[in-house]
This record gives sequence, structure tokens and C-alpha cells, in this order.
Amino acid sequence: MSVRCLFTVCFIAYLVSYPHSTHAARATDETLPHFVTKKFTTIAGKRMAYVEVGGGDPIVFLHGNPTSSYLWRNIMLHLERRGRLIAPDLIGMGDSEKLDFSGPNRYTVLEHSNYLYQLLEALGVKQTLPWLSTTGVQRSDTFPSGITDFFNQIRSPAGEELIINQNVFVEKVLPDAVIRELTAKELDEYRRPFLNAGEDRRPTLTFPRQLPIDGVPADVSAFVETYSQWLQTSSIPKLFIRGEPGLLITNGSEAFQVARSFPELTEISVPGIHYLQEDSPDEIGMAIANWLSA
Repeated sequence: MSVRCLFTVCFIAYLVSYPHSTHAARATDETLPHFVTKKFTTIAGKRMAYVEVGGGDPIVFLHGNPTSSYLWRNIMLHLERRGRLIAPDLIGMGDSEKLDFSGPNRYTVLEHSNYLYQLLEALGVKQTLPWLSTTGVQRSDTFPSGITDFFNQIRSPAGEELIINQNVFVEKVLPDAVIRELTAKELDEYRRPFLNAGEDRRPTLTFPRQLPIDGVPADVSAFVETYSQWLQTSSIPKLFIRGEPGLLITNGSEAFQVARSFPELTEISVPGIHYLQEDSPDEIGMAIANWLSA
């Protein structure tokens, strides 16, 4: 089984408004039932959800904040019959169960990774790459200052109000970081895991608080540094999908130059801000298919 590394940019969106367009209006899940139908297995006492289609070598699709496997629904169709397509819902997100005793120390990168790797192992996926590939591409020291300010606000007590009570990542960040206007049905699907104010929304707050700023959190910072070094030396083929206009990695930025320095790199650009899968699923799906065939 060959190993390849796919990473899309950016890691997490910033509160900023862009004009919406009708670019890349896509079929809804009604036309793609097998790409949104969940299976379940129990990991460390918690039920985890995933989409699984086809057989052969596994191709794993990982989502970020505040989304779920639903993000990949219109990309997976381009890879049907190319392998065993697996799109997990991270613990506490999508249809995966919430953790007990939720609070500021739950849903960390380490905890997410532990549940994810156990899930993949239970599904018989033996060879995996380090998770959170986009953090290996970009550290907070390459962000524009306004974006770092936003993350610092999320890490302050104000983050509890913005995320736990106001659900800002679902209600504001997600729709503003897609060029086209998400349909009511699409937004409802992304809202569904986080309808209840309080700890049900904790995963969407811990995610941005785990982004390393000035070396904090130390464990994530060390992980990012190690992974960044690995990407710069690994001979594993890599596909770099960047958005235009993009958000955190833009033409000429330091992070853009670092990403371009990776060996065995194929680069494409697609229309998108942050959630590229919602703006350019056909372009991404065909690019992955072509890359896998190369």
C-alpha cells in the first residue's frame, strides 16, 4: 500500500466577511446518500461515526473545526472505486458521541488523536500519517497580526461567550469562510451537533485554543515543529491544495514559501477562502484522483 500526504489550507478560519457568490453550487446529500450515511463503532466507551464507501487501499478524509465528515461528501464521489473511502467524525463532532466530564481540558489535539487512531486501527487502517497536517504547514507566527489577535481573544475568557454561548464558529466563521452561500440545509447539518449551548460546543472552542501561539500549548507546538521538519524532508508524495483568495496562506507569504519547499510536492489552487471543500469539491476531487494516478 502506497502512502501519500494530502493537505488543504487553511487550518482554521478567521472572523472576516467576504462577499458570497453562486460559485460551485453543489448537489445536496439527497443525491449522494452513500456519502453521508454513517456507520458506528465504539472506541474507549464512546460511539464514533464514520462514512465508509468501497474497498481496497484506504483513503482517509479528515475534517476540522467546526465541521464533520459531511464536508467531504461532494469530493468522495470523484474517488469512488479508487479505494476504501473513510471519512470519520472526530470525537464530539458530527455524529460521534460527546465526551463525559467535558470542560477546558477536553477535546485536545492529543485526545482527538487518541480516539482517531484507535478508530482507524479498529477499521483495519494500519499505515497512517500524522494527524493535523495543516498545522505542520503553518504556525501562528506566520499569521497576519489580526488573525493572531482573534485567536488570542478566543483563548481569553471571552472565548467562552463567543463559542459556548454564541456558537460563533458555526454561525459566523463557517459561512463567512465560504465564497458561495451555504444552503439552509447545509448550515442545519453543520449546526446539528452543536445546537445545545454549553459543553456540547466545547470541541469548537478547544480546537482554536490548541493552535500554538508563542509556544503554547507546548505539546502541540512541539508536534507542529516535528511535523514541519518531517514534511520538509519526507520523500512521500504530497498534494498541496490552496485556496484563492485564501485566508492564512496567501501568495508570497512566508507559509506559502515554506509549503512550496516540500519535496515531492504537487500544487494546485482552487477557488476558496478556508473551507475549500464547500467551494471547489469537483476541482479538489478530480485533482486528488489525478494525483493518485500519477
